[in-house]
Amino acid sequence: MKVRCEYCGSMVDDREQRCPNCGASLPSGGRTANGQPQTIEELQSWYTAHKLPPESITRFFIGKNITEPRAFGIYRDETGEYVVYKNKASGERAVRYRGSDEAYAVGELYQRLRTEIANQKFANSGRSSVSQSSRKRKSLSASMIIPLIFFLMFFISMLFNLFDKRPARGYYHYNGDDYYYQSGTWYYYNSILDDWYEAEDTQGLDEITDENASQYAVYDHSGMPFEDSAWYSESDSDSDWDSDSSWDSDDSWDSGGSDWDSDW
Repeated sequence: MKVRCEYCGSMVDDREQRCPNCGASLPSGGRTANGQPQTIEELQSWYTAHKLPPESITRFFIGKNITEPRAFGIYRDETGEYVVYKNKASGERAVRYRGSDEAYAVGELYQRLRTEIANQKFANSGRSSVSQSSRKRKSLSASMIIPLIFFLMFFISMLFNLFDKRPARGYYHYNGDDYYYQSGTWYYYNSILDDWYEAEDTQGLDEITDENASQYAVYDHSGMPFEDSAWYSESDSDSDWDSDSSWDSDDSWDSGGSDWDSDW
């Protein structure tokens, strides 16, 4: 997509970090690759937009050189190089990256932060389940509960597979247009703008199921690959803890559960 440079008015690709005409920094709001921040400023904006807890709680310090133990961070040093680091529990620093490639440096911390978000949400989902069950009177012994849980999970999985008729993720061609199916959502390709958008009108697309998907599936696509769009996700998980949705203020972030002994 194209954005307007606020300084010279030129229309510039939104994935550019600086305007090629005047050299000015472009707005950080939508300038990402695969939805991934490319600069320290963009990562800070992403962090704020997702309503994550304060950095003193998450222990992710963006744009800061923190020397105390148990900290992840990224900053630009006095030589102009970007440094991605992890301070272990012992206080020893492990440098993940040091160099001039800001986008790569930001990507390293961004991916680590996303992993930590997933871990924290998963831990909260477990704590929530334990909290709710503890309020109930326990009438079954642990030796009976564990097999029952496995049986219920197996039964639910069988029911889901029996009734789930959704097609596999991938490209589809329907009524002259290209679509991509991912995690229960259809996206359509706009050839004029060379970009992907969430399909608001899915009437007719519902007839594409796992049984007849081969009639519509395509294995090549001319134009912007869906994998390069901001919508693409490597995971098909629909669970809330494995997503980039805003942090739930009711959840608690326990950085003490992080692995602070490894290099990364």
